[in-house]
Amino acid sequence: MKLLVTGATGNLGAFVVEELLKLVPAEQVAVSVRDPKKAEHLRARGIDVRTADFNDYDSLVTAFTGIDRLLMISTDDLINRVSQQTAVVKAANEANVGFIAYTSAPNASNSKLTLAESHKKTEEAIQQSGIPYVILRNNWYLENEMATFQTVLNGGQWVIASGEGKTGWATRRDYAEAAAKVLAGHGRENVVYELTGKLLTQEELSAIFASSMGRTVQVQYVDPAAYRNILSQAGLPQPVADMLAAMQSQIGAGALEVESNDLEQLLGHQPTPLEEAIRSLLA
Repeated sequence: MKLLVTGATGNLGAFVVEELLKLVPAEQVAVSVRDPKKAEHLRARGIDVRTADFNDYDSLVTAFTGIDRLLMISTDDLINRVSQQTAVVKAANEANVGFIAYTSAPNASNSKLTLAESHKKTEEAIQQSGIPYVILRNNWYLENEMATFQTVLNGGQWVIASGEGKTGWATRRDYAEAAAKVLAGHGRENVVYELTGKLLTQEELSAIFASSMGRTVQVQYVDPAAYRNILSQAGLPQPVADMLAAMQSQIGAGALEVESNDLEQLLGHQPTPLEEAIRSLLA
């Protein structure tokens, strides 16, 4: 059986490959990348490195030929994500891939989160393809908060623009381990998994950070407009600042508050404690 991971040199994909190698021999693992030079370290470990570009349909069909199970990691191209990812689904069908898993967003089919619409459309394309599937709706990566962690370590305040909205933070490696297990055949087929850690507010996370790092944290609540100004003053382009401020407002309205124990069930153990994860990230 041949298992393929797209985006295998990215932040999440690299972890997925590492976790997959704990479950299956290297000769069963393939990866698709745009630049094979960046995957030479994987080839050296016996992994089948294939060249594919999400904007080049024929390259996708070629890369997926002979693949039994495919993990599509969502792309970072927010403008072209839908066209790129529906092309992956179509190519997987043409190449007779027997199973596809996809890393999506929390509650994607009903979410008010700005980023969710492209995930919803991709999920629909997968479900309409006829290929057996699993949708992995990852909540929020703890690594998304690294800028805040560094700001506080440098003497700044912990700025909160999401009010009392809760988030299900977990580590990128935990999400990667769950994805690897699904790709390797664990779990069921034709299901949607809502993968999330314990739901916490930003202030609760700040308290965990303070305890983990042994320091006092000053919390500052701001509204989305003030948050947008802070981001702009920090040098972010206005469209990016607008998007991030809107996301904070959506999180404050509950966009990430999805209760589920799917992550623990797929992992077969508790997700990494946030105290431990924060210390590891900042070591």
